[in-house]
Amino acid sequence: MPFVKRATDRTGLAIILSLVALALFDGMGLIIKLLSADYTAAELSAWRNIFGLIPALIALSTSRKWRETGRRFKIRQWKLALSRGAIVTFAQLFFYLSLGRMEFATASTITYANALFMTALAVPLLGEVVGWVRWGAVMVGFAGVVLVMQPGSDTFSTDALYPLGAAFMYALVAVTARMFDEDVPSPLVSFYSNSAAMVGSVILALALGGFSPVAMADIPWLMAMGAFGGTAVLIIVVSQRMTEQANLAPFSYFGIPFAFLLGWLFFGETPWDALFPGAILIAAGGLLIVWRERRKEVA
Repeated sequence: MPFVKRATDRTGLAIILSLVALALFDGMGLIIKLLSADYTAAELSAWRNIFGLIPALIALSTSRKWRETGRRFKIRQWKLALSRGAIVTFAQLFFYLSLGRMEFATASTITYANALFMTALAVPLLGEVVGWVRWGAVMVGFAGVVLVMQPGSDTFSTDALYPLGAAFMYALVAVTARMFDEDVPSPLVSFYSNSAAMVGSVILALALGGFSPVAMADIPWLMAMGAFGGTAVLIIVVSQRMTEQANLAPFSYFGIPFAFLLGWLFFGETPWDALFPGAILIAAGGLLIVWRERRKEVA
């Protein structure tokens, strides 16, 4: 059955929320890169999910919609909710590995390919119809990704595959957020995914060598990392359930220059050659997708 646009779509508010989530994700990424010298990606993923469960619980306990439904934890699509958490576990591992091994802006820019993946995944998962213009836009965006990754050059590293894999998994998580029943509160969806990701990441960290002793000075950073990430996930789930994926995709590209600025300010990184013109093509692909969506609405 084709995906039906909901009457409750609120595109303007969804865009604002997605930008707030973007800022929180970048703050989380800076902390991860800062701590990567002392902790493995699997450990950081586990700590992020442990502390990230706190904002998810707060949001759930204060959710009016959840209270009105009798504070029920059980949902019909619980398997889907837990599966999203498992996907998040590996998406985090790949992304955190890339932050520890690559320049901040480069790793972040490659993950913005998730908007392109979202367009492609919306076809089989949501039944959305994607015409040749949008497919062309996806190809333009992927050409940009290839330019940023620079395969075949002396500077290419297989580490660049980590953020690309993370982008695909994050896109899968984003698209499936629209598959839940409309009466399921967004904080409950977030709580399920956070809980599953917490269990999965702890198991993964233990399997890959266990946990290192945590320095007292790092505890506030770990807590902030979890708070930023957990809050951002909740916000993005809410925004993704408000409107079409294509409406949100282009605004994620504001993060490319922002990530470049943050990488320069905090780590002294200026990867001009690695990012451009590939980053421009990635953004152009997403903007072309939205332009096509607007033309369809007018027609």
